[in-house]
Amino acid sequence: MRDLIARTLAWVLSVLTPRRPGRHSVAYLSVPAERAPASPWSCPWTAPSSAEVRAIFGDERTRELPELQRERVYAAAFARLGVDYDFPTMALGSIVRRERAAA
Repeated sequence: MRDLIARTLAWVLSVLTPRRPGRHSVAYLSVPAERAPASPWSCPWTAPSSAEVRAIFGDERTRELPELQRERVYAAAFARLGVDYDFPTMALGSIVRRERAAA
């Protein structure tokens, strides 16, 4: 008798609770599957070309400028291309004074 009550209760609960559609039902097949993210290699190259970068760093007018101004000119040239330039060629040890942190 307990088995019959348990099966009846399980059937009632399965009818009353919402479930996802079965794998072969129309409702399941009509929902589009999630697409895999696109490969980064499928996007076009958005960074400046090597010729553009060589033109920026090889400019003769910037050779006689002080180091800080030269880096600012580089940053402005890269900004015109739409690229963020964070002064990677500048030795920051001469500008930023580093002090040891007390441990």
